[in-house]
Amino acid sequence: MAIEICQFHTNQGDPRRTSDHNSGMQTTPLATRNRTLTPVDSTIVALDRLLKSAVGPHVAARPYPAEHIPETVRDPATKRKIAGLMRVNHAGEICAQALYHGQAATARLTGVRDSMTHAAQEEVDHLAWCARRLQELDARPSLLDPIWYAGSFAIGSIAGVSGDQHSLGFVAETEKQVVAHLQTHLAQLPQDDARSRAVLEQMVKDESQHGEAALNQGGELPPGAIRRAMKLVAKLMTATAQHF
Repeated sequence: MAIEICQFHTNQGDPRRTSDHNSGMQTTPLATRNRTLTPVDSTIVALDRLLKSAVGPHVAARPYPAEHIPETVRDPATKRKIAGLMRVNHAGEICAQALYHGQAATARLTGVRDSMTHAAQEEVDHLAWCARRLQELDARPSLLDPIWYAGSFAIGSIAGVSGDQHSLGFVAETEKQVVAHLQTHLAQLPQDDARSRAVLEQMVKDESQHGEAALNQGGELPPGAIRRAMKLVAKLMTATAQHF
């Protein structure tokens, strides 16, 4: 199965590669894109994506939602509180990237694989926005991002192997839980923090669209036991990433 390898980067100067300067998306040379990947190739691609997703930097294809909104957060304690929320959201986007990459790697239908790849590209925007907001708050991302990526990639790969309908249903349920989580964070933000609010509100819109698209493509929601397990894993990640 020949697939196109999508990579995200900030290095625009490598003449061996073709680049989309607006999105930060990098593709491999045509000779590589038109051949079937070996297991070793796939492993190298997965490791490359892990490093790029977990370490960054990430380049957004769309404008920063808070670009023209004045900064109002000055109090150090308030900064720390908001930074904890944004750190969790950043870690959540790392997980989302990994889930989509894992599912794209094992998807059977080209349309499903392309949909997963497109969704992963939009998650790069979210990663870049969350990272920028963390910088504005004088904070850092989670130190455990590589672990979040590796675990989520494995889960996404397993979901993809189970079949495209189950994989799409897993996406729909994941996005449903992500939207609920983001809405909870929106409620916890100080009323005057319009910059963080603008970022999270755009993320809610995007994640809702991803979930709807998955269902429209024939996704079948996972059983209740799996949905509850997903919530437990999300709670563990949230509690850990907020501080580490």
